[in-house]
Amino acid sequence: MPQPSGYDPEENAEIGADAGYVYVLTNPVMPDLIKIGIARDVTARMRSLYQSGVPVPFECFYAKHVPSCRQVEAALHKAFDPHRVNKSREFFRLDPECARAILDVMPGEELDLSEDAGAEDENDMVALNREQRRAERFNFGMVNIPPGAVLTWVRDPAITCTVHNNKSVEFEGKVVSLSDAARILFARSGSKQRAFRGPLYWQYKGKTLQELRMEQENADEDTE
Repeated sequence: MPQPSGYDPEENAEIGADAGYVYVLTNPVMPDLIKIGIARDVTARMRSLYQSGVPVPFECFYAKHVPSCRQVEAALHKAFDPHRVNKSREFFRLDPECARAILDVMPGEELDLSEDAGAEDENDMVALNREQRRAERFNFGMVNIPPGAVLTWVRDPAITCTVHNNKSVEFEGKVVSLSDAARILFARSGSKQRAFRGPLYWQYKGKTLQELRMEQENADEDTE
């Protein structure tokens, strides 16, 4: 029997019942792509994917335990199908915040999992941190955001920071990087996450900086 587009036999084999985690994974060597899938154990799945040939571990951007994980996964795949890179794979050229925003309003329990949970040893951590720094090479000039512009935190628009210069922001009276501002907020909430790419977590005029960057890069490609 033919399987649906994007069918992953390893993931579907490990989900015996319909309840399970729907996850959104990122990888710093694929900064514009996300993977949306299902798993019973997200950490084990991240490590399984790492063994399949990618140079650094995947990061868990968001994961939620839902009553009908297959149904939720199928709905997300259908909604984001225009952004799918390969019809036989679960990778999408998409801002991960788009997927998180949908999952966030669904009933279920969010998994507080460190982004680097897929790393197995110190060498993995060193490589992952190095690639995260490279992926973080964002500046506000890329998306035409001037100094003085106000950014909002993706999970609470009442929390803001102000663009200080091309690479840093003023947050709570201090000049810091986007990633450091995100790290402060996650630590304050008791999250286990330690590694951050700032553009994923801050918005300007309703869009994350990552989304704005992707739009600008696509526009640049269309004019070439």
